[in-house]
Amino acid sequence: MNKPDLVAGFWRLADPKISLASMASIFLGACAAAAVGTIHYLWLGLTVIGIFALEVAKNASGEIFDFDSGTDFAVAPEDRSPFSGGKHVLIDGLLTRSQTILISTVAYSVGIGVGLAILIWREPGVFGIGVFGVLCAFFYHAPPLKLSYRGLGELAVAICYGPLICVGTYLVQRGKIDIAPLLASIPLGLLIANFLVINEFPDVKADAAASKRTLVVRVGRRNASRIFALIFSLAFTLSLLLPVAGLPNWILLGVVALIPATLASSCVWNTPEQTAKLIPAQRNTLLTFLLYAIGAGIGFLTS
Repeated sequence: MNKPDLVAGFWRLADPKISLASMASIFLGACAAAAVGTIHYLWLGLTVIGIFALEVAKNASGEIFDFDSGTDFAVAPEDRSPFSGGKHVLIDGLLTRSQTILISTVAYSVGIGVGLAILIWREPGVFGIGVFGVLCAFFYHAPPLKLSYRGLGELAVAICYGPLICVGTYLVQRGKIDIAPLLASIPLGLLIANFLVINEFPDVKADAAASKRTLVVRVGRRNASRIFALIFSLAFTLSLLLPVAGLPNWILLGVVALIPATLASSCVWNTPEQTAKLIPAQRNTLLTFLLYAIGAGIGFLTS
């Protein structure tokens, strides 16, 4: 048990390597917007701040609900990894319960405040996207919806980290929603959802004990390893079809992400039961969605 450390606890809740998912989606949306007009950096900066605040808020509120459900307690030491197992700020004593609640409250307030500023002074059309995003962030863990406990976590992640953030970023910049960023964001959403899936493998026993019905809990590690590969296949098939749908051919730069995706799929396919051997697959899955976002984003910019 560590002594309470507000800075260390906040940093763990912020978890930059996990926040890369939302930043990748913002990057793709911003690149799509830059391809057809001037980027307004003040509003882009506020978009980043607002989304990051909601990431911290979601992680902090989720820490409370997962702690209360017993999920975090049930993760065995051998199943801990740098990418899964929860933030453990309460179990490790980095934050008190009241500090965690305070961070969550302040972060939600910042995220909502930024959203209102964008709504009032920049783009009223973000209202629906913003409300949906905040509700998904809070009810991802919280009752009565408890999306991640009811087998809806993967779908929520695919929607929010794909179309919702990417199209929302584009909307703030251009004042409208176009088909190009929407289509490009669908493979990204699938790739980020797959990052959630790979991170569910080490937690499967703990999640099952807490009645958290993740994909891996529902179908088992072996079957989930096959679904993991299928999600990658679907994402890259859709990305290859993007030029057919009228997007620039350079969008196919995102297909470079197939390299780490193949490595991750092979690893999970062959060793789905051993957490220590899955860590490289977790790392490669993270690299997959980053490379896709960067490649596809550059594809927009070169069109």
